[in-house]
Amino acid sequence: MADDKRRDDYTIEMGERNGENSFEPPRPVYTPPAPSRRSLVNHPMTPILSYCGSSILMTVLNKYVLSPNFTLNFFLLGVQGLVCVTFIQSCKTMGLITYRDFNADEARKCMSHSSPKSFAYIWFPVSLLLVGMIYTGSKAIQFLSIPVYTIFKNLTIIITAYGEVLWFGGSVTRLTLFSFGLIVLSSVVAAWADIQHALSSYGHVSSEANAKISTLNAGYMWMLINCFCTSTYLLFMRKRIKLTNFKDFDTMFYNNLLTVPILALTTFFFEDWSAASLERNFPPESRNNIILAMITTGLGTVFISYTSAWCVRVTSGATYSMVGALNKIPIAVSGLVFFDAPVTVPSVSAIAIGASSGIVYAVAKTRQQQASKQVGLPTTAAAGMVSASSQSARDSMRS
Repeated sequence: MADDKRRDDYTIEMGERNGENSFEPPRPVYTPPAPSRRSLVNHPMTPILSYCGSSILMTVLNKYVLSPNFTLNFFLLGVQGLVCVTFIQSCKTMGLITYRDFNADEARKCMSHSSPKSFAYIWFPVSLLLVGMIYTGSKAIQFLSIPVYTIFKNLTIIITAYGEVLWFGGSVTRLTLFSFGLIVLSSVVAAWADIQHALSSYGHVSSEANAKISTLNAGYMWMLINCFCTSTYLLFMRKRIKLTNFKDFDTMFYNNLLTVPILALTTFFFEDWSAASLERNFPPESRNNIILAMITTGLGTVFISYTSAWCVRVTSGATYSMVGALNKIPIAVSGLVFFDAPVTVPSVSAIAIGASSGIVYAVAKTRQQQASKQVGLPTTAAAGMVSASSQSARDSMRS
């Protein structure tokens, strides 16, 4: 027994016998390395999921705050702008980001040789257009469901595309025209589904049905105005970015800093700040949740801008464009999940057609860009598949 124990104590594993008295060494056990933080940050799915998540969160929280009884839209937008400015200024103080400081006398640009203008002067019209865009968008989502709002937002693509043809010498291909047809079809189906649901729910001749249809008509009107404001803002900002050579955080800082005073004046002069209005807009049972949602949406504007630039940097402009098209599906579905948006065959069909139109448009712009590269033409017009702020973000990431 002692000999067996001694033999066990000095046993050495020699591996497997391989003939002719030779042994193979034991194979080491492979343990895959844990994914590093850097690989996760540079993985394409990380910015894509971050961009989609921030878009959904921003849309849902805006819809939550902007109930039909909420009337302080300018105040909401002002809070969002103030939170955004405070956050990015804090990030700059900590050395995380850089952008140009606001100084009306510094770094003057000339719109003409005889009339020098400061950056603030040049960018102020862009901020005015931004106020119009975000205000009309807030009114549209206040009266429309999230799926219908998301579908109708695609109409901005058509207006922007033809604006680029007029201002920047762009072109519209047959596949792009086909996507435009799908966009219009999805909008018509979505509006028809909304109206039919209102009539079937309240009756064709009831006062409730008339009130619901009036609310929908107001939403459609605000949505149409928002589409024109958004396209004008994007096209005009693209011109101003070329003039000022702004990067992404420059654009974000100037946009929000210049809009806060405008929104402060409009909310105090044009909105009702009586005690009854405050009680109606901030009911005691949900006051804290509404204030928290307003602050979170302000941070959401920063996250959407950052994740957009992150997505373009880690993937490509074509991938970002496709993500933006597919992102409309979860945003529309969030309206069906978190709110009382009607789930009918026409409404789901409108979401599917709207998502398909975005995919077809992304493919058309990608092919157009590839064709321009093959023939050696400038790709400035084809870069329209990325928004002006995202295109400047790409330049910022490269510098």
